This record gives sequence, C-alpha cells and structure tokens, in this order.
Amino acid sequence: MLFQHVAIAGLAHIDAPRRLSSDEINARLKPTLDRLGIKIDVLGDIAGVHARRLWDGDVQASDAATLAGVKALADAGVEPERVGLLVNTSVSRDYLEPSTASIVSGNLGLPDTCQNFDVANACLAFINGMDIASRMIERGEIEYALVVDGETANLAYEKTIERLAREDITEADFRNELATLTLGSGAAAMVLARAELAPGAPRYKGGVTRAATEWNKLCRGNLDGMITDTRMLLIEGIKLATKTFEVAKQKLGWVAGELDEFVIHQVSKVHTAAFTKAMGIDPKKVMTIFSEHGNIGPASVPIVLSKLREMGRLKKGSRVALLGIGSGLNCSMAEVEW
Repeated sequence: MLFQHVAIAGLAHIDAPRRLSSDEINARLKPTLDRLGIKIDVLGDIAGVHARRLWDGDVQASDAATLAGVKALADAGVEPERVGLLVNTSVSRDYLEPSTASIVSGNLGLPDTCQNFDVANACLAFINGMDIASRMIERGEIEYALVVDGETANLAYEKTIERLAREDITEADFRNELATLTLGSGAAAMVLARAELAPGAPRYKGGVTRAATEWNKLCRGNLDGMITDTRMLLIEGIKLATKTFEVAKQKLGWVAGELDEFVIHQVSKVHTAAFTKAMGIDPKKVMTIFSEHGNIGPASVPIVLSKLREMGRLKKGSRVALLGIGSGLNCSMAEVEW
C-alpha cells in the first residue's frame, strides 16, 4: 500500500463540547469503589485520563461526521459535487442499516455518482479508509475522496455507569468494563485528492498492515458498553505493533530518530509509555490528547494530526508517522510527508 499520487487536500476535527471529568465519574461510582475496596484513581492516576468529551443533546454519529466533513471540504476548497467516494469509519453508528455513510452523504449533498459505504475495523478504521480511498485515487478512478468519522460515547457512559453502580457488581466486572470509561466523543474528516489537483499539499505515502486475529476476544464492544481484557490487550498489542514497526522500517525506510512526529492511537498513559519504549520513539515527538479527550476510537489519529497542524508543529517536509491499532487485533502504520 504505497502511493505516488495521493495528497491530503483538507483536514478537520470537531471537539465534542461537554467535559466529563474522571472525578465526576469516581463520585458517581463511590459506593461501588468503597464496597470493592478500590482506593486508587484508576482512570486518572493509572490510565492518565482525567477527562473526556461528550456531545450535548441527541447527537448521532452521522451528525458529528457531517460537521467534520463540511469543515474538511471547506479546508480543501472542494465542492461536494467533485467528491467521488465517501468512506465513513465510525465505530459509533446511527443504525445497523442504512449505512451511516449514506446519511452523511445525504447531509452533505454529495452527487449520485459518489460511492459511499461504511468501513468498520475498530480503532483502525480511519487509516483503512484512507488506504481504500488512496487506491482508487492512485488508479485514476476518482479525483477526490472524503473520509469521515464521528464518535458518540454518551450512551456507553450512561449504561456503563448504571451497571457499575449496581450492588451485585464484582471486582472482575468492574475491571472488565473500566476501559469503557476512558472513551471520548469527537469527529474528524479528511479530503484526499489526486496530487496534481492539490499542489503543495501534504502527500499520503501509504503504509503497512499486520494482523494478530487470534486475539479477537480481548476487546468486545457494543454501543452501550465494552468488555476488555486490558492487560492482555496491552501485551499482545505491543507485540503486534513491534512487528508492524519492523515491517515499516523495511518497506518505508523508517528510522525512529529521523521521523519528525508520531501520531499514535490515543489509549492511555500506560499504553503510550509502553508503545514509545518498545519502538524507541522520543516521547517529545508524540502528542497526546487522551488526558483531556479520552480514547476517541478511529477518530483519534486524524484528530491529533489536525491538532498538530493547528498548533503549527507540522512544517513543510516533516515526516509524520501514523500509528494505529485496533481490536481484532489489527495494526497499520503509514507515513504522511507534510
């Protein structure tokens, strides 16, 4: 998956407006924490997630993705009628059917010639969507593609806190559901284009992917909650990431010290420390947002990339590594040349 003719013409993110602190969650779960004898702040002190964002009102995944899509198209200066492909990559979804992509497409007024569909692959889906779109652009099938993601964690929080507040919840139950309380809401979108149509724009170089699907039972989620074996997910996730990073060194010519920024999936303080240590990455090159935004699923990588640009950290010629891993287990690593 290496590309010669793909550029990032537009990029945008939307932060959900309502801040929910870990202190607020701990206060609501205090009876359970006291009964189980849990005295440490697992969310804040261990995971490093002190807050996360939620939407106000009844915001659907398509609503959030639409907001980001509008912003990305404006950033690219591309009219909706020129988009040849829309890929929605949200874990969250409005319905089982129709596809969330079809709703976003309708909201944006995309043409009847624009193919649209959902791609679901846990927290890795946005990078998967970029690859699918880039292949079509590289082959000359389309000129522009829009990849969107809108995550809504509101329902998961409401239902998970309700369950964990019950008097029959065990320590094992609490441990298995805790990762749900690190999730966050937000949205991101990216316009990919044939490079000659976006001169001077960052180039998407493509990347590599590896799988360890024998570990598909470590994290299983529905819209109202998630059960996670956090210990084994960390151990096997790092093993897979290390393997994928070695492939990236061979196929992409990566040397950790020569890359300028590492945009990694936002999970926790523990995960980030283990990840950077295993790959030999300078932590100063890794911007994290999980402390205030939590784990925003597949939207987290493009959101961090967008925030880096907003902060002025991405200079012309910067080599940016995108590092994603998702339940399943699957891992992708890709490069953007700014």
